[in-house]
Amino acid sequence: MPQILIDHSTDVVLDRPAFAAALHEQLAQVIDTTVAECKTVFRPAAHHLVGDGGEGRAVVLVEIKILAGRSAELRAELTARTLALLEAHVRVPAAFGIEVTELDRATYRFSHHAGGPGSS
Repeated sequence: MPQILIDHSTDVVLDRPAFAAALHEQLAQVIDTTVAECKTVFRPAAHHLVGDGGEGRAVVLVEIKILAGRSAELRAELTARTLALLEAHVRVPAAFGIEVTELDRATYRFSHHAGGPGSS
């Protein structure tokens, strides 16, 4: 079920499929999920600013959304593992931000839509 949103500046040098595959593996090792349940969306941002803009650094912001109920220690482990993966995969100077957020089990829903009536 994990949903991963990765916002990054367009100057990031990153093998996105390899990074997502490695992150999905890490998630499956840390929480009760499978690689097949992980979903990652990369969202390149044409404009960004780090600090005063003088350093010319790239930026990568990762949000990992998981169902509520995991301990702070487990969420911190996900953050640490994600940081290590970013450091191993990003090939340019960059600022990283990582957050693990929880989705309310009572209100969260996810569905695989097969298409059909009313779909384009």
